[in-house]
Amino acid sequence: MISIDYQSKLPLYEQIAGRFRTLILQGVLPADSQMPSVRSLAVELSINPNTIQKAFSLLEQEGYIYPVKGRGNFVADTAELNKKEQASLLEAAKTLMDRGRALGITKAQYLDLVNDVYRKGEEP
Repeated sequence: MISIDYQSKLPLYEQIAGRFRTLILQGVLPADSQMPSVRSLAVELSINPNTIQKAFSLLEQEGYIYPVKGRGNFVADTAELNKKEQASLLEAAKTLMDRGRALGITKAQYLDLVNDVYRKGEEP
C-alpha cells in the first residue's frame, strides 16, 4: 500500500503523508475507514514509529484524518478537500497553459495532450 523511495530528497514522513493523501482522495481509503496503526505501519515499512506519527500528525492538520481516543486514526470526509485540490490543480494547469500559449503552444496541441492523458487513464 505504501512504498518509500530512500533515494528521494523528500523526507520519509512527507512521502508517507503524500501517499496516504493520494489514497484518500482517490477513494481507496473511504471516509471513516480506520488507518493502519502507527506501530504496524512502522514494522511493515521498517522505520521509526515517530516518523509514522509525524506523517499522521501532518495528515490530521490538513484534515485528511481524525483521531479517536483509544481506537486510532480514521479517514475524514474529504469531499471538501477534494474540491479544493481540484481547484488548485486547475489553477496550476491554467498558469501552465498561459505560459505555454506565450511560448506558442496551440490549443490543438493542448487538446491532443489532454486526450492522450485521459485515454491512458481509461486503458485497463
